[in-house]
Amino acid sequence: MAEKPVDPPTRAKSADGASKPQAEKSKAQKKDAKLKEKIQIDNLPRAEFIDFRLQKFDEFKARRASDAKVTEAPIKITLPDGKVVDGVAGKTTPLDVALGISKGLAEAVVVAQVNDSLYDLHIPLECDCTLALLKFDTEAGKHVFWHSSAHILGEALERFYGCHLTKGPPLADGFYYDVEMGDRRVTQDEYAAIDEIVEKIIAEKQPFEKLSITKQEALEMFQFNKYKLHYINEKVKDGENCSVYKSGTLVDFCPGPHLPHTGKLKAFLTTKSSSSYWQGKADQDSLQRVYGISFPDKKLLKEWQIFQEEAAKRDHRNIGKDQELFFFHPLSPGSAFFLPHGTRLYNTLIGFLRDEYRKRGFTEVVSPNIYNHKLWLTSGHWQNYQDNMFQTEIEKEAFALKPMNCPGHCLMFGHRNRSYKELPLRLADFGVLHRNELSGALTGLTRVRRFQQDDGHIFCAASQVGSEMEGCLHFMQYVYNILGFEFRLELSTRPEKFLGEIAVWDKAEQQLKDTLSKFEADTGRKWTLNPGDGAFYGPKIDVHISDALHRSHQCATIQLDFQLPLRFQLEFAGESDKLETPVMIHRAIFGSVERMLAILIEHTAGKWPFWLSPRQVIVVPVAEAHNKYADQVRQEVHDAGFFADVDVTDKTLQKKIREAQLAQYNYILVVGEKEKEEHAVNVRTRDNVVHGTQSVDQIIDTFRKLAKEFK
Repeated sequence: MAEKPVDPPTRAKSADGASKPQAEKSKAQKKDAKLKEKIQIDNLPRAEFIDFRLQKFDEFKARRASDAKVTEAPIKITLPDGKVVDGVAGKTTPLDVALGISKGLAEAVVVAQVNDSLYDLHIPLECDCTLALLKFDTEAGKHVFWHSSAHILGEALERFYGCHLTKGPPLADGFYYDVEMGDRRVTQDEYAAIDEIVEKIIAEKQPFEKLSITKQEALEMFQFNKYKLHYINEKVKDGENCSVYKSGTLVDFCPGPHLPHTGKLKAFLTTKSSSSYWQGKADQDSLQRVYGISFPDKKLLKEWQIFQEEAAKRDHRNIGKDQELFFFHPLSPGSAFFLPHGTRLYNTLIGFLRDEYRKRGFTEVVSPNIYNHKLWLTSGHWQNYQDNMFQTEIEKEAFALKPMNCPGHCLMFGHRNRSYKELPLRLADFGVLHRNELSGALTGLTRVRRFQQDDGHIFCAASQVGSEMEGCLHFMQYVYNILGFEFRLELSTRPEKFLGEIAVWDKAEQQLKDTLSKFEADTGRKWTLNPGDGAFYGPKIDVHISDALHRSHQCATIQLDFQLPLRFQLEFAGESDKLETPVMIHRAIFGSVERMLAILIEHTAGKWPFWLSPRQVIVVPVAEAHNKYADQVRQEVHDAGFFADVDVTDKTLQKKIREAQLAQYNYILVVGEKEKEEHAVNVRTRDNVVHGTQSVDQIIDTFRKLAKEFK
């Protein structure tokens, strides 16, 4: 089925077949010269399947030539500002409309939105429609631009390695392509050669040509690629058509849309590569994943590179090491070892939420870590999530560590009779969870195997759903305001694979829409629809926070669930003593505490606000004679409930202060003879501002105020 990948091209040789003399060059110069050598794309070895695929594209295209064409007729095209443009069905393209407005717009536009669906700029319109012309600075524009860039990368990888492509999706910040190439590995030394091929592809302005073909034709076209065959059989029903896109030597199974041509890219960079597995499963084929970034303007690439440098400085893995917050060990991959200062952060975040739980009517519970698989069969997780669970056998029964708390909370609700007078019942659980993430997917604290969630489940009557959902949104807003995050809201609706009745889903989705609309009216925060991305058991509100670098992170989620109470046969006695089924609301604000810590580290760059800081105060004596008083002050601050240290080393005063600032102590209290006599301290902050002398009681009052105000 799969052909053997060809070796990448070697460097040019001299006429006698020997490499040109390089003795006078250093090793580094040799390497640089090799990377900069021009790649002649037309002379690259070409795998047989490439020409076979191109031949089939031309053959199927000729078949389509006789298909019925759209009858040319006048159509009306309505633009976002209400202006109506005349066009001709089967002839006028979105790009024609853009050119009619201005040449600059035609250059800048990336994709069209026709009647709320994304549409190729270069494909003629077929009927009256609404039309929006989207640039790169829109979310959809980036999505299409980077999707097309993934195809360009795929073409380059095929030509360079003779590999087989699997999938190449756009990401929030770039794109990648997974390729199968046997035992070969993509190395960083080869990035420049890949980029060279891409530059050639861009310079050729290869058009993205769409062709509709039958499922049987697609299976014939991609017969040499078992991965594409899998996607075709999975996504295309018998008797249905699908689309492929041709650009240069690449023909790819893809729904599109795409850019008009490859020349729209003005900057491209291969950024990294790694190993991956087909379908993300370790027992499947090993693949190489190659990442890239591209832009319609070289200035944007330069800005992106500067941004990456700043992001690298804030990398939570580096700051975590420098501040001795946590570490990982190969004997427990994906499970963080939190050191004393990291544990302070961890506990402070959990304590903050615990205080809020008391105010907001939540009751904290503790549930088991391991369950018989029958629990997961009842909940539906065994059928949908089994591969991500750590499993074991106990007395010939399958058991699994819990990856989530909700089924256990259903057991808690159902262990005795319930009355409407107990509702809403709000349960909170910081229990340890385990998910069997692939080793290649583990990334610092953002992707782990062992973690804790600020998990909450609300069991309520149908009439209470609106007020409970609203309470969840206001709780989330309160927490994010304190942490300094902006956020946006999305309503994710019924996915392709779901449990339950469509009518029940429709009811749940309408309730969430009503809640979000009321929240928008109260707070001014708009929300958007994210069709088909709900959980398999119910629709959800996803919350995306924005950090100091304006990166988006999905953390909080609020999910409405009509299915799990039914599966667990949960009931309560209503006001008329009639048994009713409760509605279940899943909610989390941090998501996982580990991931939230990673985001906070990078958001603050490790410069923690006082209330959250693991290093709040350090006392620095001027001389050895003041060590005893310094330790007395430290103890008073400690007894007041704050994290305090003392530096009694023999370093100079200035060195102690400088090291304390670099260690990100919020307050540096310098004490000498005068301070000792007055029971006072000389106050400095980590930003090197001297605040003068204050009594110990005064500074402790300041600390209490800062902690109370979350500053």
